[in-house]
Amino acid sequence: MIADLHIHTRCSRDSLMDPARVVKVARMRGLAAIAVTDHNTIRGGLLAREANPDEGFEVVVGAEIKTEYGDVLGLFLDREITARRFDDVVSEIRAQGGLAVLAHPYRRYPSPERLAGRVDLVEGFNSRSRRQANALSMTLGRASGKGTVGGSDAHVYAEIGRGVTVYAGEEIEEALRAGQTAGGGRESNYYVMHGLSCGIERLKRLAPGRG
Repeated sequence: MIADLHIHTRCSRDSLMDPARVVKVARMRGLAAIAVTDHNTIRGGLLAREANPDEGFEVVVGAEIKTEYGDVLGLFLDREITARRFDDVVSEIRAQGGLAVLAHPYRRYPSPERLAGRVDLVEGFNSRSRRQANALSMTLGRASGKGTVGGSDAHVYAEIGRGVTVYAGEEIEEALRAGQTAGGGRESNYYVMHGLSCGIERLKRLAPGRG
């Protein structure tokens, strides 16, 4: 089975994607599950889950929380994460019964090797990260004894499914908790996609009604 565990919607400051259409596109591309992980909010995940018409397709409600060290993905959330310090964010995610993921470790973190032991999973593949960074992330997952996941970090529809988590069985949560997952996919052009996201963010600031 294949899932994309890092997707943004219009509930993020730098995406215009509609949550319902995200579900539709992901299903059309053959994914079995997605995680909607908007910046600092679960709103997009809740909207996507509500719009999901297929019992055989799973929408994981998540969020990407910015901390003093870098970003942490929270998966299987049902309430907003209010903390912003790394250890507090991880604790709050776990208090909800969720899983904490070290997102794109070699993009922002000052010391990912030190932080990997404090989360549940490592994002081994992110389609917006450079190839070398993804290789280091996969190595970090193995060295720390953590399961690795993959995600597209999609902010536009074309990116959905470019980064994936491969897992056995029917239940993505069960596979993640057992550490029986692997990340992979195809890297996007970092500069082009990051520039596009920045453009979307500026557009939304200029036209607050958009998204």
